[in-house]
Amino acid sequence: MSTSRTASPAVPAPTVLAARTGLIQITVTGVLWGTTGVAVQLLRESTGLSPVSIGFHRLAIAALVLLACTAGRLGTLVGALRAAPVPLLITGVGLGLYQALYFAAVALAGVSVATVVSLGIAPVLAAAWESARARRIPGPLRLGTLVAAVAGLALITTASAQPTTAAPAPLLGLLAAAGSGLGYAVTTLISRQVSQHTEPMTLTTVSTVVGALTLAPFALVAGIGVPARVSTVALLLHLGVVTTAVAYALFYAGLRTTPGSVAAVLTLLEPLTAAALAVALLHEPLPLPVLVGGALLLTAVAATYLRPPETPRPTPETR
Repeated sequence: MSTSRTASPAVPAPTVLAARTGLIQITVTGVLWGTTGVAVQLLRESTGLSPVSIGFHRLAIAALVLLACTAGRLGTLVGALRAAPVPLLITGVGLGLYQALYFAAVALAGVSVATVVSLGIAPVLAAAWESARARRIPGPLRLGTLVAAVAGLALITTASAQPTTAAPAPLLGLLAAAGSGLGYAVTTLISRQVSQHTEPMTLTTVSTVVGALTLAPFALVAGIGVPARVSTVALLLHLGVVTTAVAYALFYAGLRTTPGSVAAVLTLLEPLTAAALAVALLHEPLPLPVLVGGALLLTAVAATYLRPPETPRPTPETR
């Protein structure tokens, strides 16, 4: 008892630094993911590719780049697969499937429903799972952060949706969006566990390879041919290298020190970034609900940063 009282209750500086670094890494991930929407829209207009085919190209390019970067460490990749084959495969399959389900939700129910349900459900599910495992109710700050983030997401997405968006099968689209959100939440929680003992580059490489293979059959049916134009290649490289290879490496690195529910909130910067880019690059209007929703999201992110980092209790060996 006396030993524990005399020990400093402060969290060691490297642990606090690692926690803050993880928050920054996942925040940057959300911003990079936010550039995806504009790139996909430009690709669809110039090539006619389906969203699933674009998703396949995105993961396939990322997988090729990552395999080239890790060519000298193939033994590490194989070793990681042997050490945790099921979690790694689930992470990769989930990465591919929740993208495919999101694309299906957009086609069936429209952008608004797909985005609000698929992205909004993830932090709520992640927080519920973490609270159930810890056997405690989330604190007021965590609950307030979730409410502000999801409300901001709903305002931004609803205001940004075009009134002519087709929704031929809204119920099926809603189910697909819910499946996408569930897949994203489950994949985030599983990949966080895997990231504790797997290097971010290894985890990113394996998951993108598996994700590309998962989407390959759907993409082949929809068509994967693209015109050999500089603009098209540049957009595909941006999607594959920047928004996937780099972004997911940062995401998995940040998950080492960031709870899955917090990560899901921070990545809600994706629709905020997309809305900002649409205004700046595509000259879309900036309605009041987008401003209010953006303020709510930024408030949630700020609250996440101001919240003391969660750190494990010190063991007798570290005291």
